[in-house]
Amino acid sequence: MSKKAIVIICNLDTRGEEIVFVKDLIAGRGHEPILLDFSMEEPPPFPGDIRTEDVARRGGLPIEIVREKYRSDRDTATNNQIKGAAAIVQDLLSAGRVHGIIGIGGGTSTLVATSIMQRLPFGMPKLMASPMAAHPAYIDKYVGTHDITMHHTVLDIVKMNPLLKAQIVNAVGAICGMVEMTQGTQIAFDRPCVAVSSFGFGEMAVQAALGMIEAEGFTPIVCHAQGKGDKAMEDMIRAGAFHGVLDICTGGIIENLFRGNRDPGPERLLGAAETGIPMVLAPCGLDILSYGGRADMLEKTRDRVQYVQDALRVQVRTTADELRQAADVIAERLNRSTGPWTFLIPLQGWSSLDKPGRPIYDPDADAAFVIRLREKLAQPERVKDVDLHLYSEAFARVAVDEFVGLYRQARVS
Repeated sequence: MSKKAIVIICNLDTRGEEIVFVKDLIAGRGHEPILLDFSMEEPPPFPGDIRTEDVARRGGLPIEIVREKYRSDRDTATNNQIKGAAAIVQDLLSAGRVHGIIGIGGGTSTLVATSIMQRLPFGMPKLMASPMAAHPAYIDKYVGTHDITMHHTVLDIVKMNPLLKAQIVNAVGAICGMVEMTQGTQIAFDRPCVAVSSFGFGEMAVQAALGMIEAEGFTPIVCHAQGKGDKAMEDMIRAGAFHGVLDICTGGIIENLFRGNRDPGPERLLGAAETGIPMVLAPCGLDILSYGGRADMLEKTRDRVQYVQDALRVQVRTTADELRQAADVIAERLNRSTGPWTFLIPLQGWSSLDKPGRPIYDPDADAAFVIRLREKLAQPERVKDVDLHLYSEAFARVAVDEFVGLYRQARVS
């Protein structure tokens, strides 16, 4: 086993004993621990391998000012330490001196460490051990769309005890296992990569499309359109990870408009539109809103069909008016597209829930969307009717063939 370097992000002024234990565990595993101290409140009891004074200076402020700001303007102090620590870790990364990163601590440590982790490349092992790891109000800030592993310690990282020790040992075991097993950040592809949006109610089409698109010479990358997955897809498109997108599950648009549980944020579709990569779209997911666990929204929509999927998930049928509003947003974004695109409309239904005999089925509402979409588009001819159901292999074949045609067209031009 080759020796790997693991950066430990911590504030030694409040958590010295616990961090020494972490460092010793990593060293005992045969790896090199690099202790990066960002302490802001008091001088630490002992220096880190990378001292807080150096972190502060790299961030732009001397440590004395950081400590002063910590008491009067904590946000400025914290951002300075994030900036400085992130720059130092990037230097280590460029020099080939870091193979993984672990954060240990409470709220401030979690914010600082995960902010640094978010700037590191996809595939690098990143783990945050914190009692804040499952906090619903903050988890999106900590993780976002990045590949950060959150280890919920349950207990605060204060004063070693047998229960806390068990959690720290597990966390260190996890980061050591990651750096020992990782493939690294240099992930190579020998074929063009295509993002494919997916979720359960469009799964048959997606699964069929994956084999078809692979047979056409592409590598499909599935992005789960549950809010975070399709948001990550947009980020990765902008980062240049994909050569095209088969966007079968576009329901995130309506989730964002009407505060659904699968809300990917306000930039859905814009990644492909702005970068100009070819995209084929379909309306899977626009027929429902996810309101599971939301008593207020379920009460507000009690007069509609509500499909209870399980204890956590309830899907509410969208109305014609809601779909018209979604069409307005989609048209505005597609009108900005610099590359080729096609929006396929499966005339027999948009999802496994949207078919004759199923309660969600509402062809009049679906038709309202299509009419408005064509009205608002600068190129309405790019909307193509397909006399099939979306939840079918036959629809997948049409979607893949359309994508291949657009991709070849873009390559020629």
